Amino acid sequence: MIMNFHILTLFPEMFGGIIHTSILGRAEEKGILNFNILNIRDFSTSKHNRVDDAPYGGGRGMVMQAPPVYDAYMSVVQKLGSKPHVIHMSPKGAVFNQQKAIELAKKDNLLFLCGHYEGIDQRVLDEIADEEISIGDYVLTGGELPAMTVIDAVSRMIDGVLSNEDSFTDESHFDGLLEYPQYTRPPIFMGREVPEVLLSGDHAKINEWRRRQSILITKENRPDMYEKNAAIYETELNPPPKRKRKR
Repeated sequence: MIMNFHILTLFPEMFGGIIHTSILGRAEEKGILNFNILNIRDFSTSKHNRVDDAPYGGGRGMVMQAPPVYDAYMSVVQKLGSKPHVIHMSPKGAVFNQQKAIELAKKDNLLFLCGHYEGIDQRVLDEIADEEISIGDYVLTGGELPAMTVIDAVSRMIDGVLSNEDSFTDESHFDGLLEYPQYTRPPIFMGREVPEVLLSGDHAKINEWRRRQSILITKENRPDMYEKNAAIYETELNPPPKRKRKR
């Protein structure tokens, strides 16, 4: 399967250092990921490639016009011969999470619409957008950084992008918990020692320790996540005493 990412933006140069390097860059070289970045200004019909105008009803700032956005979108549709799944990156959207990354990874063609200024004319959003996604409860200058975040998270779910399945199944959020602490050589750093259990070679005990650490870290840092399965986690942290067998 090849995942095709189509990106409509006013600043295509922002994506080069992200999508062509590291894990994403290697996946692109293997032909697993494909990136199609379009500059919305190229679809403007004005003399100076203008894509924004003052909002109807007054107010501060400028609004991205519908025609250039729609024409950029249609150029992708015509090339594919079908409609891609269109995501408008917006602070008004549903907050992105790992389950959404898994869901989006099942698509063949994702198109990210990156807005700027005070936003995009609502009419073109109503016409082409399938969903709006936010990466958090804050506002950024444009949709490029959020799009990069979603693209990175989704890409990791595509077969062949990572070296093996364990690379993401053991990570934070995949199973509803945050990841356990990681250690490597040297065994002592600044007087701090690697937990003894990790040096024991007992994989059952190591897995038990890691699970417990994940639960404790989640409970401390993300109580909202912990509460979803609090009863199960509490039982794991405080297992009932084993009954002694009668002779």
